[in-house]
Amino acid sequence: MQTFKSLGLTGETLKGILDAGYESPTPIQVKAIPVALQGKDLIGCAQTGTGKTAAFVLPTIQQLAAGKRSRNPRSLVVAPTRELALQVETALKKYGKFTGLKSLAVFGGVSIHKQQQVLRRGVDVVVATPGRLLDLMNRRSIDLSEVQILILDEADRMFDMGFINDIKEIVRATPKKRQTLLFSATMPKAVQALTRSIQYKPVFIEVGNRTNPADSVTQRVCRVDQSAKMELLCHILSTEDTDNVIVFSRTKHRADKITRQLDRMGFAATAMHSNKTQHQRQRALEGFRRGKFDVLVATDIAARGIDVDGISHVINYDAPGNPEDYIHRIGRTGRANEVGSGITFVTRDDERGLLEIEQHTGAEIEVLEYDGFNHTMRPERPRPTRSSRPKSSRGKRPSNGSNRKSGGYKSRRNARRK
Repeated sequence: MQTFKSLGLTGETLKGILDAGYESPTPIQVKAIPVALQGKDLIGCAQTGTGKTAAFVLPTIQQLAAGKRSRNPRSLVVAPTRELALQVETALKKYGKFTGLKSLAVFGGVSIHKQQQVLRRGVDVVVATPGRLLDLMNRRSIDLSEVQILILDEADRMFDMGFINDIKEIVRATPKKRQTLLFSATMPKAVQALTRSIQYKPVFIEVGNRTNPADSVTQRVCRVDQSAKMELLCHILSTEDTDNVIVFSRTKHRADKITRQLDRMGFAATAMHSNKTQHQRQRALEGFRRGKFDVLVATDIAARGIDVDGISHVINYDAPGNPEDYIHRIGRTGRANEVGSGITFVTRDDERGLLEIEQHTGAEIEVLEYDGFNHTMRPERPRPTRSSRPKSSRGKRPSNGSNRKSGGYKSRRNARRK
C-alpha cells in the first residue's frame, strides 16, 4: 500500500499532510506526485473529487520549500473561477502550514489594491483567475519572470469560458524553462493543442473514465413537463433520503426563481451564480457547507470549484447543454467513493440531448418514475397561426403551472429542527 512518504514527500510537507488528517493518497496522487517531484511536465486527466488539487499542491510545496526564496512568485496556478482559486489557496495553506511559504489568491470582484499590497510584500505562490491576473500584469503589479512551476487547473472549463487567448498571453509571460502541470476533467482537441504548444514531453496520467461519472453514482432520468418540474423537485426532496443537494439551472434568472419557490415550500435553499457578488457567493457556499442550507441552486459556471463533501444528490432541473457539462455536474456527488445520486429532468425538447449523453457515456440511463407522481408528459399544443393569435396579451400573465398549491413540503432537516 502506497503512503505519502513512499511517493517521495518528506519533512514539513509530510507534517502538513498528517496535521490535516490524511493518511493515504488517492490514485491520482499516487500517479502524479512522483512525476511532478521529478520536475517533469504532466497532464492529469481526472474527475472532480479524486484528490487532484493535492496531486499538484503537495509536490509544488515540497519543491518550493527546498528552493531559494524570492519576492516574486515562483509558482503560478491559473483556475477558471474564484471558488476554485480559493479552494487551491486553502489547500496550499493547509498542507504548507509548516513550510513558511506564502500564497495569495487573486480574482475579480474584490479590491485589487489589497492584492497589489500583498504582492509587493512578496509571495511564493499566486493562484489566479485569468481576468484579474491579466489586469495585474497590465498594471505591472506582478512579475512572472521567476515562475518555476506553472499549473493550469480545469483547463477544459477555462476553454469553455473563452479564456484561451488569456491563457496563451499568461503563458508567454512566464519563463520558457519551467515545469508545466495541466489538469482537466476532459481532453477536447483545443486542450490537446494547447498542451503541445506549452509543454515538453508531458507525462499523461488518467484516473477513472473521463466519459463517465464515478461508479458510486446512480444515474437516473425523470421525464416531466416543464410546468411540473418544481412539483417533481419537491417530491424528490420530500421522499428521497437527501442530505446536501445541488440543483442545476440553465440560467441565473431561473436559479433565483427555483430558490424562491423552494423557500416557500419550506426548504432551506440558496442560489449561486455570476450575478451574485463575491461576498454573496462565498456566503452561500459557506452556508451550504455548514448545513445552514439543504439545497444549493447553481448555474454551470458558478458551480466550478465547489468543493463540498457529502453531496447526496445532484438534480439537473434543466438538462445540461452537452455531455461534458453532464459529467461535470454529476461529478459533484459520489466523490471519494461515497454513494451519490444524479437525477436529470428531461422534457420533450431534451430527448436528443439525453441520447447524446448516453452515446457519450456508453450506457443507457435508467428512467425513474415515482409512485404518486404523474410522469405523463402532455401532448404538444399546436402553435397558433399568425392570424389566430390574440392581438394583445398585455396585462395577462401566462400560467406555467408552477403556482399550484402543494401540500406544504418540508425538508427532513427542517422537520428535525422544529
